[in-house]
This record gives sequence, C-alpha cells and structure tokens, in this order.
Amino acid sequence: MEEIEKSSSLPQPEAPDSSYLEKGQPGFEVTEKPDPFAQEYCPTPDKPSDGTGHETLLGDESYPEGGREAWLVVFGSWCGLLASLGLMNSIATLQTYVVTHQLSDYDEGTVGWIFSLYTALCFLCGVYVGPLFDRYGPKWLIIPGGIGIVASIMLLSVCTKYWHFMLSWGILNGIATSLLFTPCLTAIGHFFRERRGFASGLASTGGGLGGVAFPLIMQSLFDKVGWGWTIRILGFICLILFTFANLLVRKRLPPAQNASPHPDFRIMKEKRFLLLTIGVFFLELGLFIPLAYISSYALANGFSEKFAFQILPILNAASVLGRALPGWWADKIGPFNTNMISLCVTIFSIFVVWLPFGHTMAGLVIFALMFGFSTGNNISITPVCVGKLCHTQHYGRYYATCYTIVSIAVLLSLPVAGAIVNAVGGDYWGLILFTGLTQVISVVAMYASKAMSVGWSPWTNF
Repeated sequence: MEEIEKSSSLPQPEAPDSSYLEKGQPGFEVTEKPDPFAQEYCPTPDKPSDGTGHETLLGDESYPEGGREAWLVVFGSWCGLLASLGLMNSIATLQTYVVTHQLSDYDEGTVGWIFSLYTALCFLCGVYVGPLFDRYGPKWLIIPGGIGIVASIMLLSVCTKYWHFMLSWGILNGIATSLLFTPCLTAIGHFFRERRGFASGLASTGGGLGGVAFPLIMQSLFDKVGWGWTIRILGFICLILFTFANLLVRKRLPPAQNASPHPDFRIMKEKRFLLLTIGVFFLELGLFIPLAYISSYALANGFSEKFAFQILPILNAASVLGRALPGWWADKIGPFNTNMISLCVTIFSIFVVWLPFGHTMAGLVIFALMFGFSTGNNISITPVCVGKLCHTQHYGRYYATCYTIVSIAVLLSLPVAGAIVNAVGGDYWGLILFTGLTQVISVVAMYASKAMSVGWSPWTNF
C-alpha cells in the first residue's frame, strides 16, 4: 500500500491546458492515442492564418493584438531592455576603456573573459528564469534583477583589480540581467500573436538605443567627471528605467496545467528545435565579437580614440532600425525567412565590406551600419522563431532551453576571438573570417529547421 502511494505521488508529465490551445496552433488536433511528450513538447507547425488563427479552443481567450494594456507592456519591456541590453551593447566601450586603464597589465583576451562570462550568464541563468516566468509571472524576477544590475553598476565604479571586475560585472551583472531581460521579452508573447514580430522588435529597440546612448554618455563624461561618476550616472538612469519595467510588465495567460519551474531538456528531442538552437548558437557565437572588438579594431588600424568610441554607437543606431522594421516585415513573410535574409546581409557585410575595406573609415562605417541593421533583426526576431515551435504557455521554457545552450557560445566567443588576434600577431583578419564562418553555419542550420517544419521551398511563409 505504501509503495502504491509513493508511486502515485511521483510527478506526472504535464498535459496541455486545452482551454488555451489555439486554433491552427501546434497541438490543436489530437490523434486517437496521443503521445504525452509529443502532444506537449513536439507540436506541429502553425497552419496558415485563416483569420481565426488567434482564437483559442474552448473559452473565448484571444490575443488582444493591441490596446492600452498590451502597449504598456511593450513600453515596460522597452524600458527594461534599454537598461539591460543597452549595457550589453556597450561592452566594447567598457572593455576598451578598462583594458587601456585599470587592467592595462592584462591582454585583451584575458579581459574578454570578464565580459564573455557576463553575457554567458545572461543566457545560462535563463534555464530557470523562463520556467519561473511561466509559473509565477514577471514581478519576482524583475525586482531582484533590477536591484542586482544597479548594485553591479555602482560596484563597477570603484573596481580597480581584475577580480573586482569579474565579480561585480561578470558574475553579479550577468545573473541579474538574466532575471530581467527574459521576462521583458517573454511577456510580449502573452498579448500579441499576429503582430508578435513587430511588438517584439519595437520593444527590443530599447536595447539598441541603450547601445547608442550609453557609449556616447560615457565618452562625454569620462574626461569631465572621471570613470567613477560616469558609471554611477549610468546606474541612476538604469534605476529609473527598471522602475517603469517593474510597474508595467505583466503576463496574461495562465500557466499550463502542472507547470513546473524546472527545466526539461526533453524538448531537444524535437529535431527542428534542435536545428534552430544550433543556428542560434553560431549566430550568437559570432554576434558579440564585433560588438566587443570593433573599438579596439579601430584603434589597431590607426583611427583616433574619438572615432574608435563613436563607431559602436553607429553600429547600435543601425541596430535600432534593424530591430523595428524587420519585425514588422517578419509578420508578413515569417520570422524564419526574415532571420535568414538578415543573416545573408550579415555575411555580406563581413566578407565583402569589413574584410577588404575595414581599414578605411568609409568601409568601417558601412560595415557598422550593415552589421548593426542585420543583427538587430536577428536579436529581436530569434525569440519569435522559438515561439513558432511551441505553445505560448511553454514559450518561457523553450526560450530558456535554447539560450542556455547558446550561453556556451557566448562564453567562448570573446576569449576565442582574443586568442585568434594574438595567434596572428595582433592582426584582425582571422577574427573577421571566424565571425563570418559562424554566420554561414547559422543560416544553414536555420534553413534546415524551417525545412523540417514546412518543407524546403524558400518561398514558404514561416
């Protein structure tokens, strides 16, 4: 009798909440003998919209696709991403300053570990952040995340030694950022379906705008008030932005039945999701290299320090447009298609512009504009691609699982890039070739993921 009771208390596989399954969405039709794993985690791809694709089975649940509450969530997410991802997009300025001042005794590859650990933890800790969002909502994540980031910035202002920077920025800020930006991105999916690409892209422009504003603020204030007060001013700006994010970001749909805050890597059995994860892995492996090294590349090629600090805001300014405009286009031709087109633009900018002409001012500016625009789309639309392969109620878990694996790429990217530069005697041609190769692999993997979902035709809307 005791054994029977024990066995009955074991956790059972989650069953999809039929009250919130969407027409034409994965899992709507159930076979005579459904497999619990396939029914919950391996849905079939979306069918073309027939005008009722946003309605749900049973109940009258539907996506608002707009309205005051929905757009306030987008604005709150924009504020949170402006602070969190804005700092992430400013790491080239921070790394270039630190490696030439406080940590001038260390080579750039060693200093790169600080910022690579930071970006890796932003994604790695999401393995629990996504499911926790699904289960409990954003408030208990955004509050500690915002406090942690502000505390990290204030500590950064007084750092002098390598381990100071590693603890305050690499570890504390990395963990705190993961608590914040995952809920900001995920919450939008609770209010938008047909216009999810546009809404997500609009919110993610905050990260691009932060990547423009923060480096310009730092460049302007470093000589006037010094390192310490420059960084503290950024901290106060972020504190205001996090307050808005905490007040406005919320979820709408209830969790799936028996939703657990624990990750479940069984979803990697779905081959098209595995291929998408591989594509995102290589996309992110190459993405952060120009973001971190473009300023030091400019200095190494004889450009002035002023221009070296300005080139990053130029890249991020293009990223703002790249996050908003293709987001609208993704709702028309599909997020996978938009992502692959942007990856092709990225590859062109690396091999045709940066590699042969990056030593010229015109070439470097054109590369920054093209790379910023195309990768801005990739940053904002990739989460939408993840959402195409799962139910909305499981989106946090899918997103977290994907980016937990991607965090390995982010952790390795900057140290590997620094090692490549050192291996070729301080030249950057090897780094450029490596960056381009990662994007080629990414587009191939994403196309294979799409093909497994809707066929090999490049014209299929997906």
